[in-house]
Order: sequence, then C-alpha cells, then structure tokens
Amino acid sequence: MRRQPVRAGWLLLAVWLILFAQPAWAQKSADILRIAWREAVSDFDPFHVKLRNGLVLTHLAFDGLIWRDPDTFTIKPLLAASWKYIDDTTIEFQLRPDAVFQNGDRVTAADVVYTVNIALSDPDVAVPSNYAWLAGAEALDATHVRIRLKRVFPAALEYIALALPILPQSYREYLGPELFSRHPIGAGPYRIVVASGERILLDRFGLYPDTSPKQRAQIAHIAITQVGSPDAEIGALLDGNADWIWSYAPDNSEKIAANPALQEVRAESMRLTYLSFDAAGRSQPDGPLTKLKVRQAIMAAIDRTAIARAVLPLGGRVVDSPCFPTQFGCDQTAAPRVAFDLARARALLAEAGYPDGFDTEIVSYLLPHYALDVEADLARIGIRARVIQLPSGEAIARAAAGQAPLLLGSWGSTSINDVSAILPVFFGGGDLDYARLPELEALIEQGNGSPNPDKRRAFYSRAIRMIGDQALWLPLHTGIATYAFSRNLIFRPSADEIPLFSQASWK
Repeated sequence: MRRQPVRAGWLLLAVWLILFAQPAWAQKSADILRIAWREAVSDFDPFHVKLRNGLVLTHLAFDGLIWRDPDTFTIKPLLAASWKYIDDTTIEFQLRPDAVFQNGDRVTAADVVYTVNIALSDPDVAVPSNYAWLAGAEALDATHVRIRLKRVFPAALEYIALALPILPQSYREYLGPELFSRHPIGAGPYRIVVASGERILLDRFGLYPDTSPKQRAQIAHIAITQVGSPDAEIGALLDGNADWIWSYAPDNSEKIAANPALQEVRAESMRLTYLSFDAAGRSQPDGPLTKLKVRQAIMAAIDRTAIARAVLPLGGRVVDSPCFPTQFGCDQTAAPRVAFDLARARALLAEAGYPDGFDTEIVSYLLPHYALDVEADLARIGIRARVIQLPSGEAIARAAAGQAPLLLGSWGSTSINDVSAILPVFFGGGDLDYARLPELEALIEQGNGSPNPDKRRAFYSRAIRMIGDQALWLPLHTGIATYAFSRNLIFRPSADEIPLFSQASWK
C-alpha cells in the first residue's frame, strides 16, 4: 500500500498560501480554478455531509459503483463495470479491475463491504434515511460484491449512484476516522490535498480513467475559499480573486452583468426552499405551533409568490407539495392548495386563541432576505418572529437538537429523483422531523418499500395529503441555482445541482 504522509498536505498548504496572497492571481495560466463559497465544509468524510457544498466535494473526490448521468438520468458504470439483480433484494456488482484510489490502492470488493458497513454503523452519518434500505454487503471475490437490501426498494440504484461513495478500507483504518475526515482519499477525478477551515485545495487525479462517464478532469487544480458571508463571496468574484461562485443574492446580478470579465447562468435545480413548523412541540411543548389553526394561519400569511418573484426573477415555481415535482411519487394533486389570504390568517389565529399573536423564532441559514420577508409577513398578523440567522451547519445542528420553532431552509434531496430522498428526512422520525406522527411515518415507509409503482404512488399521495392537511411544512418555491463565473471558463450547470468541475475547462 502506498500511503502518503499526512504532513505533505501542510507543505502544500504553505505553497498555496503564498500563491493566494497575490490578488487576482493569473488563474488560467496556472490552471487553477478559484471558487468562493459561504456554506463551509468542515468534515470531509463523505458520509458526514448534509449540505450541498459537501456533496459537491464528495462527487469531485469520490466515485461510487455507478453514476447517474445528470442530463439523461440514466445509470452508467463507474467503479463497477456491470451489475445485475440476483433477486428482488440482492444486486451483484462486478468491479473494474483497473479501478484505483488516489493513493494507488486497488478498489476491491472488500472496500465496498467496508463502505456499506460504515453507512450502516457510523453514528455520525449525516442522512441516515439514505441508507435505511441497506441490509449489508458480501464480497464474493476481489472484484465481485453483492449488496443486500432489507426489502424491495425500487430506488436502490439511484441511492447507490448518488449517496454511496466508496471508501478505501486500508487507508481509512490506517488513519482512523477522525484523521481521515481531514485527509480523505477517494477514487474521484480530483484529490483533496489540503482541507482547512478557510481553504480547500484539490489536484487532478492523474490515474483517473479517460473512460469514466464523469470525464477525467481538464483543469489541473481547484482552490476553494470558504468565505463565510454573502458580501465576501460576491466581493471575491468582483475583485478578481475568484473565478466561480453560486447561490448568491439576485440583487448582485446587475453588478455581475456590468463586469465584462464575468458571465451569469441560472438553472432550475432539484431543490425546495421550505418553512417547517414545530407541530410536535419539540422546542416548546404545547406551544402555539402545536395548534393546527396557528400553522394554517402562518401558511396563509406568507406571500410565497412575492417571495419567489423577488428572489427568483428568472424562474422557479411556487409548489404546494413537499417534494420536487419531477421526483417519483411527488403527487402535485394530493397537496391541498395554499392560498395567500391575510384575512383568513388573522381569523385562524384568533380562533386558535392568539388574536394578538405571539412571540417565536425563525432559524435560518438561507440568504438573509428570505427570513426578513417571512418575518415581515408574519408581523402583519401579529406574530413576532425573531430571526436567528446562522451559518448552515450551525442552523442544521440547532434544528436537529429540537431548537427551531420555525426552520427556514432548503433541501436538494442529494439530487435523488425520488420522494424517498425528502419525505423520510422531515417526516420519518429523524432529527429534522418536527411532526413525529407514527401514521405518517408508516405511510412513507410503505411507499419506500412497495415493489408496485402504483402502490408506491398511492402511499406517497396519502402521506403528501396528510402533510398538507396537518399544515406540517410549507414549500416556498423550487430552487434556481445561480452561477457567476469568469468568461475565460467553460462551465455548464446540470439539472441535479452537482457542478461537474471535472468537465469544466478554460477557453
């Protein structure tokens, strides 16, 4: 095994810091793509990732057995050359004999078994529902492995493609989980060579195969600065210290358009912006939000169309279903229509026993104008909502601890085109479930496991109708991913909101 000393990363960091000290450094001539983003990644173990930027890094640095083409949504070979169902709950994969990790170790069936065991046993797995269908894995020999399912799970290949990056057993056991999370090794097109709180540095993996559907990386290096604020993010781009940013406030579009060195692209993404309510009383037992009419009043008070129009001038849709419209099982007709009606909102609040409103909190990690708009809408019916604006990781941790009466966030379903990637997260009994309804959990579980597509749809439809009838969750709008980048860069966004930097290049 060719283990590389961990200390090498710090020598690289010293070199990179010297380069970064030079403003507007000649990134194209040095073949370095400079990225600035505010949603910081602090743990680089791919199974500890909950937010989008971490998922982007995972797909850069790690490969799975298979890959879903973001344009056609077809499943293609990646580390596995082929696969077949042995029976309804067993999938056998044949690995490519030339597949290697970034330290030169071969990818073997033992690594796949090890990865599946980590997904099932690691207490720090960020999204446990992504692996609730897994029963285990068995190596038949070095290149053949079987993954076993707990039950029939029609979406299994989607999850294997998007949420099961393969880990190197020998390397991870050699370092230990904690050190591995700071010095990861995968089999993807880029290797993370430095991972710190402020900067992430990646180098092209020289042994990555030209035959991969992801494509071998064309740009040699990626340097990511984790800036921590929207102003710093847009400032880095406008000052020439970054080549690419995304998900910035729409009022920056004019500044970007006025700069001849920059270009902007927008594309709808598989994401929902949402407001969840503490119906179960996790933050305040028997508090106002446990009352159905209070939740209905809030839903009627929020002008979703105005919010969407303000933040998504070039697209995005207001939807009533708690899922993305293209996802399997996302029945748009099952969700009750939510209409903006201030008079009805005030009447409902009075009927619930709160004619003068009440005090509460909105925990948000979205751009600040989202929370301010919701706060202003609620104030019109007397609800005094204090905004707690936090970095994404802190907001999610606070919500997971049951300390978010109202949570304003967004969810991209790990880009899995199936409602099993969103409904269990918020209504399946996990740490972000603020409903805690066993009947609802059972419907979702039945939808997840039914082999009959029509029955799956029926179970999910009943769950979606219950979520709407009980006013448990308010979808605000579908997502529009905004990208601004140098005119020297050739970059094409994908519908699954996972930027393919390995396919980016310089003009």
